[in-house]
Amino acid sequence: MKIEATRLPEVKRVVTRVFTDERGQFTETWRSDSYAELGMGPFVQDNVSVSRRGVLRGLHLQHPLAQAKLVSVLRGSVFDVAVDVRVGSATFGQWVGEELSDDRGVQLFIPAGFAHGFVTLSDEVVFSYKCSTYYAPADERTVLWSDPAIGIDWPIEKPIVSPKDAAARCLADIPTELLPRF
Repeated sequence: MKIEATRLPEVKRVVTRVFTDERGQFTETWRSDSYAELGMGPFVQDNVSVSRRGVLRGLHLQHPLAQAKLVSVLRGSVFDVAVDVRVGSATFGQWVGEELSDDRGVQLFIPAGFAHGFVTLSDEVVFSYKCSTYYAPADERTVLWSDPAIGIDWPIEKPIVSPKDAAARCLADIPTELLPRF
């Protein structure tokens, strides 16, 4: 496993080893001691979502019960995004995106204080999240996926979004007391 930097220093690209032969492939996706040495974890909750082509989920975060996430794709491919929403950060409102797929062995570590979302690029996607804290509905925040001030270059024009995600506010319209601090 190796760690690679992204445009946002706290967001890490984790490249795992993928072993392929005539039977298929094998990848170690989690080993607590290795990830702990890199400052990732502990994780307390695993989630899996299944989506069809063109579904966009996000941009989600929790505050004040913030969550760091280690995300990966078990089947299919996505364009995955992290946005710095920490008030006072030099990179506030900036984003980084990464294509994740089941055959590349790439994960993305999204620290607490960042909003997260993805759009599916294949017919079916099975998406895995390891979370550092438990889901807390009262602390959930949603930033509008198409916020023009953030300017995410999504690789799809008309995604399928939930009513909650469609009704989200732009980052500038969210009261700062509802956002994490740098």
